[in-house]
Amino acid sequence: MLRFLFDEPMREAQGTLADTFRLMEQFISILSHKNAADADSGDKENKLHKYEIWTLGLSSSLDELEQSHYAALKFQHQITSTSLSQMTEEERINYNRYIYFDKNAFIRVFSLLDKLGTLLNELLDMETEQIKAHFSYFTVLRNMREKRAHPELTWKLNDVKEKYKESMNRLRKRRNTEIHYMNSEMQDDLIQSNRMYGAVVPLENIAEQSADLTQGLYLAMESLLLTFQYACGLMRNKQP
Repeated sequence: MLRFLFDEPMREAQGTLADTFRLMEQFISILSHKNAADADSGDKENKLHKYEIWTLGLSSSLDELEQSHYAALKFQHQITSTSLSQMTEEERINYNRYIYFDKNAFIRVFSLLDKLGTLLNELLDMETEQIKAHFSYFTVLRNMREKRAHPELTWKLNDVKEKYKESMNRLRKRRNTEIHYMNSEMQDDLIQSNRMYGAVVPLENIAEQSADLTQGLYLAMESLLLTFQYACGLMRNKQP
């Protein structure tokens, strides 16, 4: 979708990204067949249809996240100056584009995960809403751990969470700053200017930010992959 900005052809998903899309499509296909074969047209069918719609939404969210991540990295690699004052007009435009797509992407990481949490909570009958009315993916995962529910999935998802923990903590801090306080890049500028008042203010570490964003994308992909591997088996084995 966004590759056209760089005169590139549309993306062909490969590796983990392709496997994740394939599993989501497989889950939708299983749901569709179950719906078609189900003689009942009541709550069961509605629930399966809801899972189908939610999965389509997750597939779109992953596509949008990957595209935003790609665009952010492309613009980040076009920035060579170490401060705003050193930038040419063209580089400043690329920097602003980097900020836009980076911000778009790190917010989408958490949005996607929360959608995944909603699906997991209902699909696995976790009832996390009884613990916290407005819960996140990480709240659902904690609930799964504490209840020792679906251990084949729970501990794999937990391992993925732990693998990317440091990067996700930094992304979460930036997301919270962006949503609740001020633009996250301006927060970085404020910190730097307070430390170096009157001096040239260096840019935030955009290479580290991009690395964290990549880790966030990997966490989202790997969590989706594990979830839909499990969900496909669960739905196949479920009695009509």
